[in-house]
Amino acid sequence: MAYFDYANGCPVDERVIEAMMPYMTDEIGNPSSVHSLGLKARKALDDAREKVSMLINGAEGDIIFTSGATEANNLAIIGYGMRYKRKGNHIIASSIEHMSVINSCKFLQKNGFEVTFIPVDRNGIVDVEEIEKSIRPDTILVTVQHANGEIGTIQPVEEIGKIVKEKGVAFHVDASASLGKIEVDVERMGADLVTLSSNDIYGPRGVGGLFIRRGIRVQPIIVGGGQEKGLRSGTENVAGIVGFGKAAEIAKEEYKEEARREEKLRDELIARILEIEETYLNGHPELRLPNNVNVRFSYIEGESLVLSLDMEGIYASTASACTSKTLEPSHVLIACGLKHEEAHGSLLFTLGKGNTEEDIDRLMEVLPKVVERLRMMSPLYRKSKGG
Repeated sequence: MAYFDYANGCPVDERVIEAMMPYMTDEIGNPSSVHSLGLKARKALDDAREKVSMLINGAEGDIIFTSGATEANNLAIIGYGMRYKRKGNHIIASSIEHMSVINSCKFLQKNGFEVTFIPVDRNGIVDVEEIEKSIRPDTILVTVQHANGEIGTIQPVEEIGKIVKEKGVAFHVDASASLGKIEVDVERMGADLVTLSSNDIYGPRGVGGLFIRRGIRVQPIIVGGGQEKGLRSGTENVAGIVGFGKAAEIAKEEYKEEARREEKLRDELIARILEIEETYLNGHPELRLPNNVNVRFSYIEGESLVLSLDMEGIYASTASACTSKTLEPSHVLIACGLKHEEAHGSLLFTLGKGNTEEDIDRLMEVLPKVVERLRMMSPLYRKSKGG
């Protein structure tokens, strides 16, 4: 097996599982209980909160634990928008945000808000000048992802953060794709709200977090018993949160060295794939995540490539797993100016801790043959070759 789909699913680190196990067996206390078992669970949450905060230099704010990055994005955008709607009803977002951001913005549009979606260039870099021009007196929030999980492009969030702060507007950054791969520093970003994900750093699925800078208020979107400082009701997933904290602790110690290793594999993989004729790189050639390889193959559909590779025990994807259930091309690639047929012919390889040179050799043993076979089945390819 050669697995190249780490952006859509990471294994849980064994050290994380070890840290979680007591809270799935003997440590059964509810963090809201006042007895000793409850207080022990509460301390475990606080320790995890501190570890996640340390990973992002988040001492000037709070970490609110959620069920994942999608909920965190909803809480950040809808929660902030509804809390400050009397101050203004205009929100700015990039056109290649994750669908949980896009759809949160669309939800607000249906509830009286205006949203401006800022375009990106061919490489997926957001137009910073356009963001500055789009800020109005009634703008209350700008949301731009740190890096795109599909094409790997890293955005100039520090530059954007400075502009947004000068205008007195709140700044939300979705860092779920970048956490544990490149530095995430909420202070350098100037971010007020930052979305985080556990599974993207080899923690358990179903756990995420939202950094909220002190002084920033959001309206809860899940109400109940008032857990997580009243912002996310529901009994906390203690085992999952402990796992997130342990994963954050490990990432802080190890991510730089691992990023250098994956970057070498990434560059080798890109170079070897681009040797296949009429194959092109999607996303920025340099400002990209160290584990991201997104390429497009002329005359082929990405789904056919995924299924053909799957039969060989090689696992990749066509886009984010959150949007791959539809037949529509990736909104990210379309926003980058690709034609529908170009977007449909794209394939995403994301590397992780388990990948080696042997995996790349295995892939490149199979991929050129698969591409050739699928192209020979395409009437467009045969026509272009005079067949």
